[in-house]
Amino acid sequence: MNSHSAHGHEHSHDHDHHHDHDHSQGHARPAWLRLGVAALLVLVMAATACFVQVRVGEATVITRFGNPSRVLMEPGLNWRWPLPFEAAVPVDLRLRTTSSGLQDVGTRDGLRIIVQAYIAWQVAPDPQRIQLFMRAVQNQPDEAARQIRTLVGSALETTASGFELADLVNVDASRVRIEAFEQRLQDQIAQQLINTYGVRVVQVGIERLTLPKVTLEATVDRMRAERETIATERTAEGKRKAAEIQSAAERDARILQADANVKAAQIQAQSQVQAAQIYGKAYAGAPELYTLLRSLDTLGSVINPATRLVLRTDAAPFRALVEGPALPAGADHGQR
Repeated sequence: MNSHSAHGHEHSHDHDHHHDHDHSQGHARPAWLRLGVAALLVLVMAATACFVQVRVGEATVITRFGNPSRVLMEPGLNWRWPLPFEAAVPVDLRLRTTSSGLQDVGTRDGLRIIVQAYIAWQVAPDPQRIQLFMRAVQNQPDEAARQIRTLVGSALETTASGFELADLVNVDASRVRIEAFEQRLQDQIAQQLINTYGVRVVQVGIERLTLPKVTLEATVDRMRAERETIATERTAEGKRKAAEIQSAAERDARILQADANVKAAQIQAQSQVQAAQIYGKAYAGAPELYTLLRSLDTLGSVINPATRLVLRTDAAPFRALVEGPALPAGADHGQR
């Protein structure tokens, strides 16, 4: 019995000894692993803090103790010192539009118009301009838009004073100069925006242009007067052309009439010559017949349907009607 107890005690002592040794080894390995993992995490976090990503459509300004030191333009990962040494500030370079709102401005001819313009702009993709934008408006696009609206409102007044109302509102499309108005407006604001705020103007346009009641009435009156002037000019031009046509027609008629008179006189003279020749031949062949025909011609030219004459029948030329033609001398002797 003693022997068995001693053996059990020895076995128990060996078992406890091995158990304690294995337990101490199991606690030592996880401690080293935890230290390694922690060190690795620290390294990863430090590396992450030293990298900055530049997105498409943005630039990143690296500031050192609050002051801009450099500007990253290319999209992708870049290196920087971790906080608090350096910080990364993204700047939006995408295109934006800002409206001026309705502005009551005056034209060169003293009339008022209500005009609204829009401006397409963006922060200039240039490191110096980007830093200027950050200093001027603290990298706030809304503040930049407010400054742009104020500047455009003043520029609209100046630009409109260089144009007449007819250059902006006209029924004749060839006289409208909206594009010139937009270009002059852009020229006035572009340089100031780029130099003061680092903002590049991409496009300027007129999105609305209306007329106040007084200006509208004046415009209608002016258009009516222009139409009346045009109508008067066209009427005068029509009368002038009609007078020219009538004068030319009368001239041509006089020329034709003169030519006809000349030809008629020529024909009449020629007919008289021919008649004289015929009369001469008739007289040479039959003097009595010639005398009778001439007497009848005389009667035809003297007497018309309204003429009444009382003459002796034995007087010439009526004697020819009573006595008849005189017979030749030879014929009279033959009859006897």
